[in-house]
Amino acid sequence: MRRPVMAGNWKMYKTPAETSTFFEKFRPLVAGSTHCEIVICAPFTDLQAAVDAARSTRIQIGAQYLFWEWEGAFTGEISGPMIRSTAATHVLVGHSERRQYFGDTDEAVLKKSLAALASDLTPIVCMGERLEQRESGETELVLIEQFSKGIAGLEPKQFARIVIAYEPVWAIGTGKTATPEIAAEAHQMIRNEAQKRYGEDEAARM
Repeated sequence: MRRPVMAGNWKMYKTPAETSTFFEKFRPLVAGSTHCEIVICAPFTDLQAAVDAARSTRIQIGAQYLFWEWEGAFTGEISGPMIRSTAATHVLVGHSERRQYFGDTDEAVLKKSLAALASDLTPIVCMGERLEQRESGETELVLIEQFSKGIAGLEPKQFARIVIAYEPVWAIGTGKTATPEIAAEAHQMIRNEAQKRYGEDEAARM
């Protein structure tokens, strides 16, 4: 049975002090919400403050990024174990800004998803097409390629542990709107690929 996930990505905003202040106001607003999972994806420097502020609530905390190596000489990178040590539970993988500005490929998305799962983190895998791809009628082709290269390498038990987020990149900052109908159409395209690789039950669950 599908359970909605409401995830907020803070991008490069907020200090730890601002994080604590935010949660003082946010906690009462969602205290009675039981119809969905709530995830806040905060910058790494805010993770511990967010985890502490969300303790004893239904709010889950996620990171915005991770590297696939466990440890090593990778200056500036964050590993799965580092994220998990804060008691965060989720991590964004393949966000459009990581793809656009930092060169994340579909192959890298798969490696990062595997690293997240190995660290007992839930990857929120982002998929979506750019404006020029949508206007060229390439939406389905883009989603199929992102799925086949970035997700289909997961084993069935691993696939059952991830969250897939359709991210309509073409509607971000363009003045164009991704309606619920458009999102549902993209969701079905992704489910079709999931059914081919993982079966009808798993496709229906996501």
